[in-house]
Amino acid sequence: MKYIALSFLVLMIGCNTARIPKTQLSQYELNHIYEFENDSLKVFLKNTLHCPVRIWIQPQDKELKTYFDQINPILLGSLTDRIITVETNTVEKEIYFASRLGDPNRILTVKEVELPFPKNREYRFIQGYNSNPTHNTDWSRYALDFGLAIGDTVCSATSGYVVGAIDDYKYGGPEEKWKNYGNFITIYDPSTGLYTQYVHLNYKGSFVKVGDRVESGQKIGIVGMTGQTNIPHLHLNCLQPIDSEQGLISIPLDRIGGYRISELKRNDLVKNKN
Repeated sequence: MKYIALSFLVLMIGCNTARIPKTQLSQYELNHIYEFENDSLKVFLKNTLHCPVRIWIQPQDKELKTYFDQINPILLGSLTDRIITVETNTVEKEIYFASRLGDPNRILTVKEVELPFPKNREYRFIQGYNSNPTHNTDWSRYALDFGLAIGDTVCSATSGYVVGAIDDYKYGGPEEKWKNYGNFITIYDPSTGLYTQYVHLNYKGSFVKVGDRVESGQKIGIVGMTGQTNIPHLHLNCLQPIDSEQGLISIPLDRIGGYRISELKRNDLVKNKN
């Protein structure tokens, strides 16, 4: 008998005083199939994303769990499949899957990205590296906030592929309880290994979907106030894979759009020049 299981990743950062949604959305889904047959278990893993993924196979059966604990996580390259066969006499039990983006062994050398808004537009720089109130954890320590208004256009800071997208949340607020309920897009640049996330997008505010190829400077969405925030803005986070619960860590760059990031101060006007 075959079973289909879904592997989810929820990486959401945190913008209203509405109720917290009943469920958390996932930025991508991976369909994995497994079957028990002739004293064996076969697991069919399939990576449909344009980036590497790490997959944890989590059986309920103790014997199988011991086996998979020794080989987890299983790294799959972009758009690749793998079949794992295990001899077992166990009674059929459900198997769960978890996943994280990226290959932690890849070394990143990227030092600069483009500004995440259209040419000839300028916005206030409102929060930078290692700062309060929200850029002080491994997840967001090197994020950059720009004062875009609701409905303003967001552009990709790199070329690459969309490997995550959520745009079905409607509300947000300043409290930490909203942290995991923001709309965002995740883009992977295969030439550098860098992941970029664009957070606090509007309800149905994404112009792209998982699997799309995007170019640097391409319009990808519009700003809203979803997730944890008390003002409209765009939160840009550059990330690399790491062996951790969240799977990615915020990393610093030298420059953005020709500006030296270390020299940017709160309320500076930043212009995306031709």
